[in-house]
Amino acid sequence: MNKMRNLRIEKLTLNMGIGSPGDKMEKAKKLLQIITGQKPVSTSSNKRIPTWGVRPGLPLAVTVKVRGKKAEELLGRLLQARENSLSIKKFDSFGNFAFGVPEYIDIPGVPYDSTIGVVGLEVSVTVERAGYRIKKRSLKSRKIPSSHRVTKEESIQFMKEKYDLKLEEE
Repeated sequence: MNKMRNLRIEKLTLNMGIGSPGDKMEKAKKLLQIITGQKPVSTSSNKRIPTWGVRPGLPLAVTVKVRGKKAEELLGRLLQARENSLSIKKFDSFGNFAFGVPEYIDIPGVPYDSTIGVVGLEVSVTVERAGYRIKKRSLKSRKIPSSHRVTKEESIQFMKEKYDLKLEEE
């Protein structure tokens, strides 16, 4: 088989929406640090929404991106927290998918921390083929041809083979 047609996990993004800065934000950063071993980044709002008390520059969420072998290993553990099953609706038309983990204590290898409590997180997975760099490079960037794009069905098949994923019917 052509190695340019093989799929791979490009990145894994873990996100926790907090809603306000302060103690909850620090707990979320600590949890993502424990799960990934990387330093998380807080994301800020761009808009002003007076009824919600949101102003520009206010930190509202914590996120961390994991790539490479570490992302593949972490994805396996996160899927175990969901009992290796996802709905077909979790996949988009480009082959990427996202799911939530309701309680971090379900993730194998992550100990319970009483200072954090029981919280959940969101996981987004980007699936790509070799050659997708041409879309992102600064010089001579090009579109990915439709024959090389990852489809929903290809991504589902890849996840079934690599992670023994079971699909839920809704």
